Amino acid sequence: MRLGQFSATASESAWCGAVVDDDTVIDLPAAGDAAGIEIPRTLSALLARWNWREKAAMAVEYAVESETAQEDLASLVRHEPVSDPQKVVCVGLNYADHAEEGDNPIPDEPVLFSKFPTSIVGPGDDVVWDPDYTTQVDYEAELVVVVGREARDVEVEEAREYVAGVTVGNDVSARDLQHGDGQWVRGKSLDTFAPTGPELVTLEEVDDPHDLDIWTEIDGERLQESTTANLIFGIDELVSFCSRAFTLRPGDLLFTGTPPGVGVYREPQRLLDDGDTVTVGVEGVGELTNGCRHR
Repeated sequence: MRLGQFSATASESAWCGAVVDDDTVIDLPAAGDAAGIEIPRTLSALLARWNWREKAAMAVEYAVESETAQEDLASLVRHEPVSDPQKVVCVGLNYADHAEEGDNPIPDEPVLFSKFPTSIVGPGDDVVWDPDYTTQVDYEAELVVVVGREARDVEVEEAREYVAGVTVGNDVSARDLQHGDGQWVRGKSLDTFAPTGPELVTLEEVDDPHDLDIWTEIDGERLQESTTANLIFGIDELVSFCSRAFTLRPGDLLFTGTPPGVGVYREPQRLLDDGDTVTVGVEGVGELTNGCRHR
C-alpha cells in the first residue's frame, strides 16, 4: 500500500488515504465508515491501531468494489505522511563516501541525532529560513523509515516486523549552526527543515530497501546520486540499535542518512538559496519537491 495524508484545500485538516493508482486516492476514514470499519482521521493514529494493515486493506477493497470514497489525486493537497511523530531520529555518516567527503571517520556503530517534530513539512511546502540567522542551508536526500509498532529491545532479525513502511525525506541542515555548535540538533531542527513524503510505502511494495537509487536535484541539476546499497547500517540494524536505547512508537520517523554530494562539501559550494526548488527522490518510493525561500 501507498498511504498518505490529503485534504481538499491547504487550510482543511488532513485525512489519511490510500493511493490506488496514478489518479485515485481512497479516503480511508470515509471508506471505513461506509464499510463499518473504524479508521481514524490521521495516519499516525491509524498506525497506532494493532491491526491497521487489515483495516486499511478492507477499507480499500470496499471502496474499490462499491466505487465509494474515491478522490481525484490531482485535485488534492498532499501533506506529510506523518504530521505528529513523537520522535524524529536521524543517522549521521551512514554512507562511507559521505563520511569521507567531510573528512569524518567511518563510524563503527550508528551515529544518532534528532530533529524536532516541529521541523516537519510535506510535499510542496516551502523550506523557509531567516538569512540573518543562517547563511549555509544544505540538502540531504534520505530514505526514511516509519515505525509501525512499539519497539523496545528488538532483535535485528525481527526489526522489519516493526516497520510500517518507508518514505522520502530531506534532512535540511543549517551548516553554520551545525558546525558552529559542535553538535547537530539546532542546525538540523529549524522549522520546515524536515520535508517528508509524498507517501508511506509499505515494504511489500519495495523490492529491496537496500538496493534503491537515491538522488537530489536543485532546479533540475542532479547533485546527489547514489544507492541505498551503500548504507553502512541497514534499516534492520538501525531499528534494532535505536530500540535498545529508547522506545520507538508508531509513527516515529527514522532518517537513515545521506549519500555524498551535499552542498557544503562541493567545489564550489552549492547551498540552497531563496527561490530554489529542491527535489529528493528514492527509487520506487517517490519524489519529494519543495520550494526554498527567505522569511
